[in-house]
Amino acid sequence: MGLADGFRVTLRQIGKTVTYEYPEVKRPKPVRFHGRHVLGRYEDGMEKCIGCELCAGVCPARCIYVRGADNNPDAPTSPGERYGFVYEINYLRCIHCDLCVEACPTEAITESKLFEFSFTNRDDAIYTKSELVVDDNGLPQKLPWEDWRDGDERNTSAWVRATAPSGSAEFEGKVAWSGELGFGVRPPEKGQSA
Repeated sequence: MGLADGFRVTLRQIGKTVTYEYPEVKRPKPVRFHGRHVLGRYEDGMEKCIGCELCAGVCPARCIYVRGADNNPDAPTSPGERYGFVYEINYLRCIHCDLCVEACPTEAITESKLFEFSFTNRDDAIYTKSELVVDDNGLPQKLPWEDWRDGDERNTSAWVRATAPSGSAEFEGKVAWSGELGFGVRPPEKGQSA
């Protein structure tokens, strides 16, 4: 193959576009994309996190720190006896494996579609509970260093535990999770027969 043959191959490729104009245009993300974590709330506004620390225990990167506290009986933060008093995720360590989502018994922690972070300070990479809990409309907090685009906040809780119906066909088409602030109860998932 001579020099002219090599240039011929190159010239045939001119004009073909195979890339996106990033960062102006981003690829569409799947519904269950693993992105930034979000702590949800029930439809009545109570926090779903009960401070059980299962997410921290199952995390292989040890990036989650949770400390539970007893609920105030007069003004509870979450239903039950306890709530997540301290909740932190270190995104310098997180590998987005979603084992925390699988382990959570109350479906408190879910994932958004945001995956692009630009930290100029190491302290910004440690997200606290106030940054992770959804706002009064059920939408994730949007921090200055995050590149949120239209649709990144939708389907925040679309990542459902794979073990929720235990693989049993009798749960197919039945709602198996609680409602969320701003989103309500999501329709049931289709089973393997779909």
